[in-house]
Amino acid sequence: MNAKFDSFAIDIVKKLNKNSFEGWFVGGCIRDALTNIVAKDIDIVTNATPEQIRKIFKSSRIIGRRFKLVHIFKGNKIIEVATFRASSSETNSSKSVIKDGFGKILRDNIWGNINQDCLRRDFTINAIYFDPLRKKIFDIHNGIEDTNRKRIVSIGNPLKRFEEDPVRSLRAIRFSSKLNFKIAKDIKTAIYEKGYLLQGVSNARRFDEFNKLFMHGKSNANYQKLDSFDLLKYLVASADTKNPYSETLQRLALKNTDTRIRSSKSVTPGFLIAALLWPKLIAQSKSISSINTRKFFRNMDTLLREQQSLTAIPRRFHPYIKDIWSLQLKLETRISKQPYRTLSSPRFRAAYDLLLLRTKAVNRDKELSDWWTKFQTVNRKIKMSMLKELETSNAKNKKFGLLGELS
Repeated sequence: MNAKFDSFAIDIVKKLNKNSFEGWFVGGCIRDALTNIVAKDIDIVTNATPEQIRKIFKSSRIIGRRFKLVHIFKGNKIIEVATFRASSSETNSSKSVIKDGFGKILRDNIWGNINQDCLRRDFTINAIYFDPLRKKIFDIHNGIEDTNRKRIVSIGNPLKRFEEDPVRSLRAIRFSSKLNFKIAKDIKTAIYEKGYLLQGVSNARRFDEFNKLFMHGKSNANYQKLDSFDLLKYLVASADTKNPYSETLQRLALKNTDTRIRSSKSVTPGFLIAALLWPKLIAQSKSISSINTRKFFRNMDTLLREQQSLTAIPRRFHPYIKDIWSLQLKLETRISKQPYRTLSSPRFRAAYDLLLLRTKAVNRDKELSDWWTKFQTVNRKIKMSMLKELETSNAKNKKFGLLGELS
């Protein structure tokens, strides 16, 4: 293992050893190192209990109820340290493992050893342990072999493992896209058969998975795979709105997000959600060949509530998303002095970006997007000339839906 790991994480293992406890790096950081991906987060596992870890490290706190963990702090760095757990399959009779009626683990804080800890991990590629001090690898499930063969293999029967934690189906898809690995056949079967259990996962956890799936450069690939497994409906409220326009716009929005991430540009789930839900919003708000504005504004709140029930979007994104949507109407009307106010909106750039995606999605009538591209860059004198020209051509009388999304 030639990868360079964070010195803070190594210091934590040293301190655990000094206090007579084990310390291993495990999971994604090892998997990524083996596939030449720079590990962003390092997870440490130990035989010390959360309470014992807390006593050793002053700058730490115990978090979680379902699975107790310890966060250790140094400046703006946080390293997560977990205690070895016994496999749920070994503790089904224990009162300390609480499951719901579908078999999902609600609470599991049974401590074990490294061998038992291995059994409760989801996939073999995530069950590779590395001691950074002794340079020792622990890999009883042949995770390194599966990593080299580029395949995602379940530890134990995936049907049962997905019952214990339905989010494992999303993780399998995410790892497949991130690493370009093939998903084992029995895992695919389990995703199809147990995918419905995702409806029992909290919307807060589903939002966390939404970000992992769509905000890390593989959103388009993940979206297509989720669609093929019929899992989109548990993450995106517009999954039931399918037509050539909606599919094109959503694909463009996803690819745009991936491109921005590769270019180290900022991305936000708020914009992506606004773009993904836009086709459903206008489909619900149309009146013959135009937008019914009363329906439009009422449906904004309704659609956001639908999405909120699936993924717990932080409240700060709600006005952001609604502003992007409402600005689409203002971008199209261009009445009187309205373009000046639209241009000064703090959400203008995001709204303009959505307009560009809408234009590409219908593949015609670029006049509107070209007009705004020019209007935001020219001086005031030319802006006034452009607005006067609009009045002369009666462009202000055009109805909503100029780009043909409603046709």
